[in-house]
Amino acid sequence: MSTREQRMEWFRHDRFGMFIHWGLYAIPARGEWVRNQEEIPDEVYRPLADEFNPVDYNPAEWAKLAKQAGMKYAVLTAKHHDGYCLFDSQYTDFKSTNSPCKRDLVREFLDAFRAEGLKVGLYYSLLDWNHPDFPADSRHAMRNHPEARAGAQFDRYLDYMHAQVRELMTNYGRIDLLWADFSYPEHTGEDWRATELVRMVRSLQPHILMNSRLESSGEELGSIMTDTPTETSGDFTCPEQIIPPQGLRTPSGCKVPWECCCTMNNNWGYAADDNEYKSADFLIRRLVECVSKDGNMILNVGPNARGVIPERQQQILREIGQWMALNGESIYGCGACDLPKPEWGRLTQKGDTIYAHILEQPMCAISLPGMAGKGKDARRLADGAEAFIVKSWVTQSYPDDLFISLDRGGVRTVLLPETPDYVIKFTKC
Repeated sequence: MSTREQRMEWFRHDRFGMFIHWGLYAIPARGEWVRNQEEIPDEVYRPLADEFNPVDYNPAEWAKLAKQAGMKYAVLTAKHHDGYCLFDSQYTDFKSTNSPCKRDLVREFLDAFRAEGLKVGLYYSLLDWNHPDFPADSRHAMRNHPEARAGAQFDRYLDYMHAQVRELMTNYGRIDLLWADFSYPEHTGEDWRATELVRMVRSLQPHILMNSRLESSGEELGSIMTDTPTETSGDFTCPEQIIPPQGLRTPSGCKVPWECCCTMNNNWGYAADDNEYKSADFLIRRLVECVSKDGNMILNVGPNARGVIPERQQQILREIGQWMALNGESIYGCGACDLPKPEWGRLTQKGDTIYAHILEQPMCAISLPGMAGKGKDARRLADGAEAFIVKSWVTQSYPDDLFISLDRGGVRTVLLPETPDYVIKFTKC
């Protein structure tokens, strides 16, 4: 087993995580890109730090909610593109410990989530709209006001960025995952001194997982998709707001680890007026889709300026957790099945155990082409009750297929209970 495969074992097993986008942008409450989209100048945006005081921030409650939802890991934005730090960096005064809350919010997050037995990760933006040495390029909030960054020296910014990453890797104990974001045409790969950064991170946290965005964005997936990935390609790639049509592979057919990062509504950071929420049923089915294609899902929450995850988001997570409590076995440790996708749903697999995720009400029995005589011990996952591998007069025309039914005779239509995904497991033989 390669070093990367060893690092990836927990990630490929756990499959479901929480993304947390939180920062000063929770005050204007129009999403995490508000400064860029509205081209808010320094003298208007920076003073938000003088009022940031999340009096209701209780990361222990966040951690319990993540665990209740069936999530196994979580990633918090230690610094987003606006440059504001939720940790006590010695290299800037633009940080939570200098705001009215005077708290190292990253440390509290890490302690609380570790206490619940969850893996912990930190997001760190390669961009920085606050730093005077980050050039006012096409992705900058001040792109139409280059005079605001006159005299910027990018190498000086890189020294700052590397120093902050070193702080995060040195001062906060074991970090399981570093989620860097993101490269783009003006700056990619070695523009970030990427090899130097990766070697530093791995020297301090040898076990850590890193994503692919030191050399890619959400628009492309980087050299991890090739048969000759670079040292800076990362351990997994991260398609954003999309699930690949098939599992990801290199040209030679090697599986590429991946994680779909997605929102519950249409924003990552808190947006007070964004009520376009996906349902829990929809998100459960998308999680199953990811796992059926050998992928993970990291689902975002966007706490408000008081440090509270919106109630609608909490309710969605609780509903997901109700399904996961009964059916998580079909997610954890599972991946793509070696059978083709059926018309009635999806399949996940762990060893010789196959999980049939029935997403549509069947007429009577569900069929698995070419599997006749190759299945046994069918059980309903939610309650352990017997399901039936059947042969009857209605299946005789399809002798090569395996049929599973909730009716012993395989003829009656048994209406499924109201659930986003009814799971039957069986063993290949």
